[in-house]
Amino acid sequence: MNREYHKWYSTILQRDMELLVFGHSGRAVLFFPTRMARFYDYENWGIIEVLRDQLENGHLQIYCVDSIDSESFYNQEISPAARINRHLQYEGYILDELLPFIRSKNNTDTFEVAGCSMGAFHAANIALKHPSVFKKVICMSGRYDLTRVIGEFKDLFDGYRDDSIYYNSPMQFIGNMHHADLLDKLRGSEYIFAIGETDPFLNNNYEFSQLLWDKGIPNSLYIWDNYAHRPRYWRQMVQLYL
Repeated sequence: MNREYHKWYSTILQRDMELLVFGHSGRAVLFFPTRMARFYDYENWGIIEVLRDQLENGHLQIYCVDSIDSESFYNQEISPAARINRHLQYEGYILDELLPFIRSKNNTDTFEVAGCSMGAFHAANIALKHPSVFKKVICMSGRYDLTRVIGEFKDLFDGYRDDSIYYNSPMQFIGNMHHADLLDKLRGSEYIFAIGETDPFLNNNYEFSQLLWDKGIPNSLYIWDNYAHRPRYWRQMVQLYL
């Protein structure tokens, strides 16, 4: 199986960024890590290994990107406005630095995107804002509005709200979307959600799935036994959904 390590200085983020590439050709999948996790965690957890056949046979190519959640959403040392602005810089790195890099290796103009836990939020958020770019979205064990308090999971903006937060809260901006052309583009992508039956984000997934259906956006919601918010479950999920 082809495995590549890459590192470069991001001019947008003003810091080094690292990633791992698995596979040599096939469907290009951008894989976001879990909350404050790293680009190597999916490999360490055996999630890449279970996809070995698809990767070796040239059907799938996975790009495990790094996270800066500790500098943005989870950075309590800066203001909520600064948190969302740092996230927007991260999104700029993804769109303007990482995707051109993937295109140079894969010769594709459309991508798939996936993530587990916080990575599922990242996947849904960027794909729903850029439906012409991301044509398949696989979200495992995620939540889709970071302003909500869900059990022990707090509002990551401490009650502060602005337009940038709104447009990075999928349940909010999709709920108020009425532009026919944008909705048509969204309907052209595939959306998959998987969540455990005792996961605290379960109701959020039900609500988000229904919201998409209300907008005429087809999607699939799979409910797994137990909590399912663990690598051993994600190893099973990627085999079914990627």
